[in-house]
Formats: sequence, C-alpha cells, structure tokens
Amino acid sequence: MDPIIWAPSDITRIAASARRVTIILACKGGAGDARHLAMALSIHTELLNKTYARKVRKPGFGGALRGLFSSEEERHQAVSELSFSIRRGERVGFIGENGAGKSTTLKMLTGILMPTSGKVLVLGLDPWRQRRQLASQIGVVFGQRPQLLWDIPVQETLSLLRTMYRVPKDVYDVTYRQAVERLDLGPLLSVAVRKLSLGQRMRCDLAASLLHAPAIAFLDEPTIGLDVSVKEQVRAYIRDMQARFESTLLLTTHDLKDITETCDRLLLLDRGKLLFDGSLKDFERRFARKRRIVLELERPASEAARRELAQELLALGGELQECQGHRVVVSYEGEGAAPALTQRLLTRLPVSDIVLEKADIDSMVASIYRRVAPAEAQ
Repeated sequence: MDPIIWAPSDITRIAASARRVTIILACKGGAGDARHLAMALSIHTELLNKTYARKVRKPGFGGALRGLFSSEEERHQAVSELSFSIRRGERVGFIGENGAGKSTTLKMLTGILMPTSGKVLVLGLDPWRQRRQLASQIGVVFGQRPQLLWDIPVQETLSLLRTMYRVPKDVYDVTYRQAVERLDLGPLLSVAVRKLSLGQRMRCDLAASLLHAPAIAFLDEPTIGLDVSVKEQVRAYIRDMQARFESTLLLTTHDLKDITETCDRLLLLDRGKLLFDGSLKDFERRFARKRRIVLELERPASEAARRELAQELLALGGELQECQGHRVVVSYEGEGAAPALTQRLLTRLPVSDIVLEKADIDSMVASIYRRVAPAEAQ
C-alpha cells in the first residue's frame, strides 16, 4: 500500500493546530475558515484503516518445513473506517475490549504506525510523515513500555528530557515541581529506573510524558499497576495539568473510573469500529436504562403488603425486584419516575434508609458488548 499523501486542499480543509503550531494556509478563498479550523482541532481522522498481514503455518515438523518455502497469509483488520475529530483542550476517553483497536489507533496518531488507508492529522501534521515535528508537541504513555532510561536515576532522565524537548525554565519549574509533589516522586529521584516497581515506573513515566506541557497527551493505561490511593493522586494530577496548560487529553484504559474522573467525552471502539462518540452524560442517557431504589426497612413487610405494593409500583413505572426481610429493591427505566416511586415507598413502608443507584459505566459497557456480539454472529 502506497503511503498516504496529503493534498493542499485536504490540509486547508481539516488542518489542526496547538499552542506552539500555527499553520498559515496560502490559498484563494476560505483562508479565514481554514485558520479557524486549525485553531479549533487537535486531531482529525477520516476513514482510517489499519490491516495486518499474519502468516498462517501448519502445525508439526512438516508444517514448519513447508513454511520455509511457502506460507499462507491472513488479513486482520485492526481499525476499520474510523472517523472522529477532537477539539483543542478536550478530555476524551478511548475505551474498548482487548483487541478493539485502541492501541493501534494511538500508534497511528503518534506516528509509530502508518495507516493502511484513510487520512489523519494531529496538530496540523501527518503523524507518519512528520514524526520529528510532532514528537516535541505530544506526550505519550504506553502502559508497561517506559520511555525512561533504564540504567540512570529518574532525576537525570527528567533533566535529559528537559534538554531534549528544550523546555523553557518557567514551564519546567512548574511541571517538575508539580510532578514531584503530586506524584510523590521525591524518594524515587535518585533511584535507577530498573530498580523501580511497576507502579513507581508508571508514576515516573507519567511525569516524563507531561514534563514539557505537551499540546496533546496520549495516555494508554496510565494507572496500570497502581494502588487505589495512588490512582486517585494520578487522576487528580492529570486533571490539574490538563487544566493548567489546556492540553488535549486522549486516554485509554480498562479501569473505567479513570474515564469518569478525568474525561468529558467518550469514544467506544469494538473490533476496530466506532460504536459511540459523545459526552458521558449522553452515554448514560442512552445506555443507563435500568436504575434502582434500595431500601432498608425497620421491620419486614407482610406478604399482602408486598403484593399490593408491587401492583402500585408497576403503575408508576417501577418493578419490585426484591422484598425479603429488611431489604427492598425497586428497578425502573423511565426518566423522572424516581420521585413518584420514592414517595410511594416512603408512604407504604417503614423505611430506615434509602439509596438511589444508577448503572455504573462498567456495567453499561459490558451490556453494550453483550448486545453487539449476538448481532454480529447472525
């Protein structure tokens, strides 16, 4: 497949820019609109595809011998016609099951992989053809693949990165101090990277990726290997650094609490295809259909009271799922049904405690994949 070649008209139409990059497009007509788009977009993809060729070898000695002279190949579509745009300063969560194409997409956006077809612009640059220009303006964390130098102390690595990225002193003073204080890196600065645990390396790697206040931060599993309390520190650090420098954030993770606490928008990927693109609130409205009211009673309700209550709740849009002993659970789907249901329950039952629960993002994503799998099998 030939490399992707960008025509001037393509760049004029969808060019993106960041704080340190200004693209002036010399074209007749529409220059003002092009500049407006350039300032507004950080990432833009159109019908992005990535296909891998895998060699298929037969088992056994005979299969290995035949593979020396001839081999079959199968094509694997990792990303399929992926199109989306991310505006400057947005905080976007990129989620999906293993093999959904998240990491492959990030590698294409950062210039590590060349797309099979389609178009992509990051900060107004073609990531594959203009990797050097793009590298100084992005920060990247790839899970368990640290960018820190293995045999030297953390502090020396950070100093080296400051020189490589030519980070201004006023920016470095802020990013370095914030990383050391917020991520508790003080005791680790004099330790060689190879002697750090996974969680310690992840904290140092995150600090290194944000040291130069990048225009875009690509974070792939930034909280892997971290304790619960440390995860909270990391999420707060990411939020604060993004807000301070107005960076664009694209975060992928299997810990969906990372998404709910750091992102405003969600991209849901399945087998290389985009299933959902919208705000977290839109995602909840669309997929969080079942909600629950959970009550603790002072004393159990009688059988007759339970039967009568079930009928009344059904008329109000609720369903009595459980009513045993001191515990009552009512589920409902309709918007605005909670007040009427709650009032009826408080009137009819001796309630000592009440909790309104909505579906968490993990259960919503799991239910989406359960629905998608049978549909694709048909």
